Amino acid sequence: MERIEKLKEFLVASPKDNFVQHALALEYLKIGEPQKARLLFEEILGRDPAYIGTYYHLARLLENEGERELAVHWYQKGMEQARRAGDNHAFNELQAAYEDLVD
Repeated sequence: MERIEKLKEFLVASPKDNFVQHALALEYLKIGEPQKARLLFEEILGRDPAYIGTYYHLARLLENEGERELAVHWYQKGMEQARRAGDNHAFNELQAAYEDLVD
């Protein structure tokens, strides 16, 4: 919880910091609060669709919550963004997760 409180303090100072928001979302996942994480992930991607690392985590969260179609959507959007950015590592990671889900 101490880590969460520290990240929240950082967000007060810089509320649109993608890195800090992403880190906070991951902390929420660790403590079993997927809805709080989801809101943060969605906010990041709504503001900055090029923040590629968030696509995998949001899609995986949705997959774990049983929202398969929405997870597929986010994996696909993430692959598009990764391809646009030339980020082959992220593309391959997203594609592997996507294929595991749809096969």
